[in-house]
Amino acid sequence: MGSIMSSLSLKIDGMTCAACVTRLEKALNAVPGVSAANVNLATEIARVQGTAPAAALIEAVEDAGYEAAVAADEFAAPVGQGAPRLWEVLLGVGLTLPLVLPMAVPSLMLPGIVQLALAGIVQGQLGWRFYLHGWKALRAGSGNMDVLVALGTTAAFGLSLYLLFVHGGHHLYFEASAAVITLVLLGKYLEARAKRETGAALRALAALRPDKAILIGPDGAEREVPADSLKAGDVVSVRSGARLPADGVIVEGESALDEALLTGESLPVAKGPGDAVVGGSVNGEGRLHVRVTATGGKAFLGTIMRMVADAQGAKPPIQRLVDRISAIFVPVVVGIATLTILGWLIAGAGAEAAIIHGVAVLVIACPCALGLATPAAIMVGTGLAAKNGILIRDPAALEAARTIDLVVFDKTGTLTEGKPRLVGLQALADLTEEEVLAIAAALQASSDHPLGLALRRAAEARNLALPTVEGGRSLAGRGVAGTVSGTDYLLGSPRAAAEAGAELPTDTIAEGATESILLAGNRAIARFAFEDGDRPGSAEAVAQLTARGVATAMLSGDRRAAAEVIARRLKIGDVRAEVLPGDKAAAIADYRGQGRVVAMVGDGLNDAPALAAADLGIAMAGGVDVALATAGITLMRPDPRLVPAALDLAAAVSAKIRSNLFWAFAYNVVGIPLAAAGLLSPVVAGIAMAASSVSVLGNALLLRRWRPGR
Repeated sequence: MGSIMSSLSLKIDGMTCAACVTRLEKALNAVPGVSAANVNLATEIARVQGTAPAAALIEAVEDAGYEAAVAADEFAAPVGQGAPRLWEVLLGVGLTLPLVLPMAVPSLMLPGIVQLALAGIVQGQLGWRFYLHGWKALRAGSGNMDVLVALGTTAAFGLSLYLLFVHGGHHLYFEASAAVITLVLLGKYLEARAKRETGAALRALAALRPDKAILIGPDGAEREVPADSLKAGDVVSVRSGARLPADGVIVEGESALDEALLTGESLPVAKGPGDAVVGGSVNGEGRLHVRVTATGGKAFLGTIMRMVADAQGAKPPIQRLVDRISAIFVPVVVGIATLTILGWLIAGAGAEAAIIHGVAVLVIACPCALGLATPAAIMVGTGLAAKNGILIRDPAALEAARTIDLVVFDKTGTLTEGKPRLVGLQALADLTEEEVLAIAAALQASSDHPLGLALRRAAEARNLALPTVEGGRSLAGRGVAGTVSGTDYLLGSPRAAAEAGAELPTDTIAEGATESILLAGNRAIARFAFEDGDRPGSAEAVAQLTARGVATAMLSGDRRAAAEVIARRLKIGDVRAEVLPGDKAAAIADYRGQGRVVAMVGDGLNDAPALAAADLGIAMAGGVDVALATAGITLMRPDPRLVPAALDLAAAVSAKIRSNLFWAFAYNVVGIPLAAAGLLSPVVAGIAMAASSVSVLGNALLLRRWRPGR
């Protein structure tokens, strides 16, 4: 526990409200070697960056009045030992009902000594946690919800004792102290259950990791081993219906893999030898042998879980206001309660009424709802997004998504598949189409250029035998060259052909197609036309954005004619063509200079500068490439329809955070004055307090009804 770590997660026990979060972050950030500390009330996890040893961090937490341990499983359900158990809630209800019923049926009023006995058990047995945690908070020089509950119920209980034994009064307030404790326990119990629900999506991802794997030894023998023991290079056997224990490459077998919970892709994906596969996906009918390439946190599933956990642990900008308020919330409430008592005394009310009104102020004030409003919505939203193939990496993206009015798409690989196909071929000399195609494909035999791959696929489709190329070479920015049967050939763009002195036709083979010219010496002997097909869902994505009032634009390094054809087909309003990768960021800056709030959608690699320059970067990654993306939002499969879905969900989460904070603030702003004015009894205040946190969590859980396209 005393080892030096660069990143550490601690499980915290004893937090009850936003004030606890503020105090813990202050205590952890004060430890030498800590560069940043974030505490999440909903997950009960503190994530600490820096070089401080774990022992020093745990000591700081304990000095602040809480308990901590290194989180063995950060993704486990957030239920600390401080959460009340069901039997405690039921005991409280059983002891409190006889005290509360006489409020409706006076004939059921119990003798004062019996009321004392019932309320005493609730106060001493069930209410001890508030005294314990409240004292720890005060000892650490701060206050929290436990302080408010302890002060309020003790005042009501003490006043009742005074009236019973000094004045022999018949009007006692034992029901107020017992009801408040019972209702707060009930609220905390329901809150703990709701917390577990907010993190259900992330734990569903964690459950995809199988515990066991079938390792194939060098001799071919199979044996079952812990999945955590696998390392890169191992070969595992995956039976039909089993989950893959790690990322890898298929070396034997064919099957269809279900990756729905990883990428949101609803249909199984066919895989065979040489194909990459990801851990956690479900094997279909065939048996597979897979060579492991990545395990644990380096695997695709581990990367997703870490990215989601990072987002859930981070704080959006709006949370800063909540943190500032939380730091002074409890002292301010205690001050208001004191002024309430003094005010009623000055107004001529008796001490009994003044104290009860002060108790109501202490009880109704609820910093819990403030502390849960933001993390609960983020947890539900980011988990739901991951389930649908959307990774919200940065909570600040939630804020940006609300006001996006222009989405700029990269063309190749984003709106199009990035796999050009040969759509036109024209022989310009005495050679046949098959002969010029064979020469062009041979020149591209060792090239990975998309147009070269398209030529080779076309030659394979015609079962053409490729000639031998001598001196094959790539000419930067111009094309490829080589010698076939003693003739020098150049295959390049029309511009490269013109620079070589060739005379070119003025017509086109296909409107908007990208052309390549085959030269023999300086004479054009053939030309080829290529088209990059629209990615499925591109037109629908643009239509959905347009229907939402969001404008669209396209950036492309391709020729203007080719880019405009695709833009017209997809109904994109603005096109900027022949834009070099380095100039895309400048184009984004130009849009922003026009007053637009811009989201840039690209493949996350050569579009990185543009993604960073936009108000919101959306990286469209595919499968295992997701870890390469650095944008605020990453799409785990190359489906353009996820772009409007991501904006919708991010805006929904942001709206839910704001509505949660509104109701949390409104609850206190309205409730505290009503209590101070004597319009709320402590029992009603206790009901309202217990309901506030649960209602905030319930409001966040309503996000789970969201579906893409709805």
